[in-house]
Amino acid sequence: MSNPVFENTAVFRDPQRSRQQRGRGARPGATTQYGPTATAGYDAATLDQMYNAPAATNAQAGRMTYDDVIVKTAGLLAVVAATAAFAWFVVPDTLRMPVAIAGALVGFVLGLVNAFKKSPSPALIVLYAAAEGLFLGGISWYIEVAANLPGIVMQAVLATMATFAACLVLFRSGKVRVTPKFTRWLLVAMGGYLVFSLINLGMALFGAGGDGMFGPLRSGGLGMVVGLFAVGLAAAMLIVDFDSIKRGVEGGAPAKLAWTAAFGLVVTLVWMYLEFLRLIAILRGGD
Repeated sequence: MSNPVFENTAVFRDPQRSRQQRGRGARPGATTQYGPTATAGYDAATLDQMYNAPAATNAQAGRMTYDDVIVKTAGLLAVVAATAAFAWFVVPDTLRMPVAIAGALVGFVLGLVNAFKKSPSPALIVLYAAAEGLFLGGISWYIEVAANLPGIVMQAVLATMATFAACLVLFRSGKVRVTPKFTRWLLVAMGGYLVFSLINLGMALFGAGGDGMFGPLRSGGLGMVVGLFAVGLAAAMLIVDFDSIKRGVEGGAPAKLAWTAAFGLVVTLVWMYLEFLRLIAILRGGD
């Protein structure tokens, strides 16, 4: 299993299948770009110069590069941070939580739309980042100010950044590899976590006990264990995201799919930040 954002695009999901499809596109016996048709009209010196010329880079060929993904991810995170700051410092106290709830709903809808679009829409992806920023700004203000846990937001941000860096280093070093066994484990774990979260949400909505700000099953000792497990899941998802991006770059994905890659990373990072926020709140006695 991979991030649904990447799973919906073949070049991220299954490069072998993409290569097979490209291979089927060439008919047996058809003349290739290196055959007589492509070279007709050129003398030997010109052909020799063409063949000895350096290969075009991904950027020159209109393909996705790591730099594309980095720049677009940084841009989306800047949008998240800007709208989060707006929700924290500009929106009045009486409207902050309604704005955060609206941001969460809009972000959820846009997240689904962007995840299942075959061709990425930069405008919708940026709007998703803005909506998530409003939500994060509101909920972060509530936990730090209203729940009187000063400094918790910076702690969660630093924890998210450190985990991101650690996952990237581990992935680049080859010490953690995305294998079929790894993906099967992640599929089962994500399914179990989703069911648990839905049960917790249902209990919270129907007032089934518990005084935690995150629901009756996300407070106390159980909440701490679940929080650690959720952070581990988010870290595992980051590893899978990195692997999907690597396959996309190596598979020659179109440059526009850098938006899809950046969007997928932001989705995972937002989730990770929220899980750290919950976990740190419990550790500091704010459940």
